Amino acid sequence: MAEHKLQIGDQLPHFILNDENHQPVDISAFKGKYLVIYFYPKDDTPGCVKEACSFRDSFQDLVDAGAVVYGVSSDRPDTHAQFKAKYRLPFSLLSDTAGELRKLLGVPSDLFGLLPGRVTYVFDPEGRLIREFKSQLSPEKHVKEALKVILGKD
Repeated sequence: MAEHKLQIGDQLPHFILNDENHQPVDISAFKGKYLVIYFYPKDDTPGCVKEACSFRDSFQDLVDAGAVVYGVSSDRPDTHAQFKAKYRLPFSLLSDTAGELRKLLGVPSDLFGLLPGRVTYVFDPEGRLIREFKSQLSPEKHVKEALKVILGKD
């Protein structure tokens, strides 16, 4: 079965993942707001800490612009809870332990398939993809790209 690759203009597929508190989150419930979903390789690793903290530090700007933010990796909810507490992250981290959402959106792997990809998706208030940004080596750029498109400076 070929992996699906989400394209600009595509509608966000319906899915539910558990957050760091083992609570199911239905992403389709966020119509009417911008939705920023960033995929990262692993909790509490250097690049992922930089990326999470950059989203944390710009979180109020994102909220003020009408956005909801979720980080997604294959880590378990308990690991997410520790990561979130350690770095005081004000947004939820979703557990895609089986990689189902990665497959559904077509998030690529890096380093010859050894490392889960680092990709940020921004959806408009109608649930359509308006930006995809991929950069394994520039984790701090992800929030800047999300803010640019949400604030219309792109």
